[in-house]
Amino acid sequence: MRYPVRKAAHIFERVGLAMAGAACGLFVGAYVGAAIPMLTTQGFLLLMMLLGAVGFYLGIDTPQLPFDDAHSQIDAAEFMSAAGTLFATLTAFVSVVVIVLRIDPHMLWTWLVFAGWLAGVVMQIVAGAKARMRK
Repeated sequence: MRYPVRKAAHIFERVGLAMAGAACGLFVGAYVGAAIPMLTTQGFLLLMMLLGAVGFYLGIDTPQLPFDDAHSQIDAAEFMSAAGTLFATLTAFVSVVVIVLRIDPHMLWTWLVFAGWLAGVVMQIVAGAKARMRK
């Protein structure tokens, strides 16, 4: 009985992470899309949400290498996952702040948020795929 419950809990966790990623993508998409007229489309918002969902689903819960002398090198997947999560969530946080406080930052900041978001979710996706391939 424990295995099905544990499996269900893991699925709930992964779906929750994907939903959090989609919400972060929605915030970044809303901010960037409002500031850059050519990105003000529903397709852009859906793409940002999809990238966030896939990135958070694959990249946050990566299988780690064991901590012992045989595995003393840096786990690139774990590091990339952590850095990608930081970039993605930081840019989502900045997007929420800009939207809620109605700040009008310079266009350079908008492009930095967009680039940071893309870099973060791509790092998560690559790290998650790399960690799962070594199993």
